[in-house]
Amino acid sequence: MAIRRKKHLASGALAVAGAALLVGAVVAQPAAAVDLPHDSVAYFSAGTDLTGRQIPVDISNSDCQNLPEPALSAVNFTASNIKVYYNHDCRTGLPDKPNDWYYGLGSLHWANFSFPALSYRVVD
Repeated sequence: MAIRRKKHLASGALAVAGAALLVGAVVAQPAAAVDLPHDSVAYFSAGTDLTGRQIPVDISNSDCQNLPEPALSAVNFTASNIKVYYNHDCRTGLPDKPNDWYYGLGSLHWANFSFPALSYRVVD
């Protein structure tokens, strides 16, 4: 009888674990759906989740570019990578705190930024 009880407990534990996994998957869904582009495009957005005014990225220009307004998100559906800076003139560091930080927005990625992006550079 002890063997049956162990099997019963094991199957009950498996059912509870499966239910917890299912609930976790439902809860883990993002709070806001992001409408991703379906073309080769790169741009910054004034709001989070690619909302607000869009600022296009010139992928062919590898010079430092200051954004006309702070950006809170960006998408990069191109073959290039983009270094995103939290300071003007592609200076590394957090806002008003010099160090070597920048955000690497890779090819075929999008992101919300922890701090407003102020400049960027396209890299290979």
